[in-house]
Amino acid sequence: MKFITKKRVVLFLLFIFPLICFLILSTGKNNFTKLPIVTKNITDISKIDGTKKVQLKDNVSIICFLGNDVNTNKSGLFNLNEKVYKKFTDYKKFQIVAIYPNGKETEAEKLKGEIGAFTDMQKWVFMASSKEEIEALYSSFSFDEPLTNLASSKAFLIDKNVNLRGRLKDSDSKDGKLYGYNMNSVSELNAKLKDDVKVLYYEYYAAFKEKNKNKADRKEVGL
Repeated sequence: MKFITKKRVVLFLLFIFPLICFLILSTGKNNFTKLPIVTKNITDISKIDGTKKVQLKDNVSIICFLGNDVNTNKSGLFNLNEKVYKKFTDYKKFQIVAIYPNGKETEAEKLKGEIGAFTDMQKWVFMASSKEEIEALYSSFSFDEPLTNLASSKAFLIDKNVNLRGRLKDSDSKDGKLYGYNMNSVSELNAKLKDDVKVLYYEYYAAFKEKNKNKADRKEVGL
């Protein structure tokens, strides 16, 4: 057909097609979904922190359980540091909390020093607590996989309201629920935890924008 020329195809791809896509997206329904809450109102670390300096409230936190042998998940912590922590060091109210039993301070400090050899540790928190308090905190997650010697290979994502976040339709998890992210799996940290932290921050950003929009709307109508 003479009407369909190479020049017209190029013009369509460069100008008309993008415009159509824009119109569809701008008029369509926003399909953004929030990161699911898998357990509400877990125990805040402030209740078991002897220094009273660490809290989950108003922070986006990733919690790790080091156990009696703090080197059990050493490689996993290095993975977490490289694949997740370094991506979010500039984000506000972000922290990684590594919990270990009382009496393991020397080993924990050594591990902290190894991780910090090439990392700004400003948003890493290493915290000691009693066996009973560690177990009580972990129990509040309602996760049916028990700690092993007070340690877990999972990293747990906690929102600003102290809820455990994860996934409810995860094909790799039992019953579809993803409570924690395997620190020993680089692919899981990359494809799931890193993405989920981004989704959580976008959720807060979207809520902030909506709040400001509502304030502006009220001003316009004199409220």
